[in-house]
Order: sequence, then C-alpha cells, then structure tokens
Amino acid sequence: MSKKINEVKNQFEKLKNDLANPAITTNPKNLKKISQEYSRLEPIIKKIQELEKVENQLSSAQNSLSEETDSELIAIVQEEVNSLTELKKNLEKDIIEGLTPQDSLNQKNIIIEIRAGTGGDESALFAAELFRMYSRYAESQGWQAKILSSNQIGLGGFKEIIFEISGKNVYKNLKYESGVHRVQRVPETEKSGRVHTSTATVAVLPEAEETDFVIKPEELKIDVYRSGGKGGQSVNTTDSAVRITHLPTGLVVACQDERSQVQNKIKALQIIRSRLLATRQEKKEKELRETRKLQIGTGERAEKIRTYNFPQDRITDHRLNENFHNIISIMDGKIDPIIEKLKTAFNQIN
Repeated sequence: MSKKINEVKNQFEKLKNDLANPAITTNPKNLKKISQEYSRLEPIIKKIQELEKVENQLSSAQNSLSEETDSELIAIVQEEVNSLTELKKNLEKDIIEGLTPQDSLNQKNIIIEIRAGTGGDESALFAAELFRMYSRYAESQGWQAKILSSNQIGLGGFKEIIFEISGKNVYKNLKYESGVHRVQRVPETEKSGRVHTSTATVAVLPEAEETDFVIKPEELKIDVYRSGGKGGQSVNTTDSAVRITHLPTGLVVACQDERSQVQNKIKALQIIRSRLLATRQEKKEKELRETRKLQIGTGERAEKIRTYNFPQDRITDHRLNENFHNIISIMDGKIDPIIEKLKTAFNQIN
C-alpha cells in the first residue's frame, strides 16, 4: 500500500504543478481534465496526510509504552495506542476505498433472485431464510424491499423468489452475495437427527433502466395465462399472468404476483433488462479479474461462496477463508461484518 500512496502523492504534486502552468491551463480541455483529477485526489491526499500524522503519533506512543514503568501511565498510554491503531485502520480503509476504481453500477438498486437447489423442501426453507436475511438487512439500512415474483411451497419455503431492493449504495454493498449458499443442519422434518446439506443459489442483478438496455418489441415473445397458486388452484379468473421470452438470448421470465396483466408485464421486463445488464457486467468483471489476477472467489452464481453450519454456530465465507459466529444474529440480517470484509478483500490495492 505504501508504494501506491507514494505514486498518488507524486501524481497529485504533478497535477498541482500543471495547474500553475499557463501553457497547460490556457487549454480549456486540458484544464478541465486536470482539475477533475485534482479534485478527485485532493480528499484522498488529506486522508494520507492524516494517516502519516497518526502513524507518527502511534510510533511515539508505542515507544513510550515500552519505556514506561508506572502502571497508571501504562494504562493511559495503552488506551492511546488502541485509539490510534483503530484510527489508522479506518484511515487506511478510507484511502483504499478512495483509490479503488468506482463501479459505475454501485448506486443502482438491485434485483435479487434466490432459488432452491439440492435438498428438496429443506432447500426451499433455506431460500426463504435467505430472503428474510436480506430483507432484514435492507430494513436496517433504511432500504426498501419489494417482491417481484415468487413460487412458494406449503411449508413456507420458496422454490424461487425474486425481489427488488432500492436505496443508497445497494449494489455496492450486496453485489458480492451472488453464488451458491450451502446450509448444514438437522431439518425440522428429520426424525433421526441427521445433519443434512442443502443449497440455494443467489443472483444479485443491478437494476436496469430502459436507458441501460433498449429491448425491441420484435425481440420479445409474450404469453399470457391465468395465475396459479399453491396446489394448482387459480388465483385469478382472468389471464393476468405473463411469460416473456427474450428471443435473442432465450431468457424467460414469468410473473403472476400482481392481479394486473400490465403490472406483471412491467415486472417481467424489469427482470429481463436486469439479467441482460448483469450478463454484460459479468463479462466486464471477468476481464478485470484476469487483468488484476484476483486470488479470491468471483461471486459467480455457479460458485459455492458460503456455508451456514447451524450445529457449530458457524458461517464460513469460502472466498475470504474466514469464519463468522452467532449464526442466528446473522440470519436475522446482521451481515455487516461479512459484507465489510468482502468489500475490503475485493477492493484490495495491489
């Protein structure tokens, strides 16, 4: 990180000199470009200067601690060391985040698709718990969650549930949740007490607006039919359910949760646009990963990213190779510690 900081300081000094050079500033195009980069780096430079100041204070406090013999003074100095260490950690985090190229989609709302995998009813119940976990987390952040489509089983689980989360920095915080989530526990229906392993897949899609993806009417095949509930009974006596096929890609989306055919069509198109945008984004990220040679997991949907082991009260994120405890609290939406570690890992400066 120190190498990167030195590069940034040299770059900022050059920009400052360029802004004082009439030969450069008389060109409006060059002036605008240099000014924008200067404005981008200026707050980062202030953080770097603050970090250097804190590092000097910390070094001095640590030296005092090693030389001090009075127990009361040792306690005071130790408290100062702890405080400065925490401040140093936060400043480094801010600098890393400031220097990391910003994903243009970070401010987007998202669509999350959760599907039951292996494990039958237990997998569907786990899918429902993941939905609840993300909904509770969204609530704690002041975001809004809204179901777009669902296929519920009688026990309260979901074979599939698609929902939207809207708010500030939603995609930035949840984009690393895509992948296979695995649960290990004794199902409620298991009489012998054996631990079962089940899975559910999560896909986090940046919500696409019409300007992000223009879909021509001739690229769509739209079928309408009557909505069906659990057990196959009809929910509506009109043809309100909608199935849309995007012919160029073969993507198929069906929506029946709304009573209005128009509303179901709007939701289905919303999901299709977001899937198309996600596909385009995955291609870009793959190219970026190959360039940066990241050593942590990709977050792709086919990859096992996390295991929820209830008997051992442990959640393991396989990309971080790290364990997290208090599983009940995490399943209740308190997933901040995992998310922050993932953001730091993916944004690590080489």
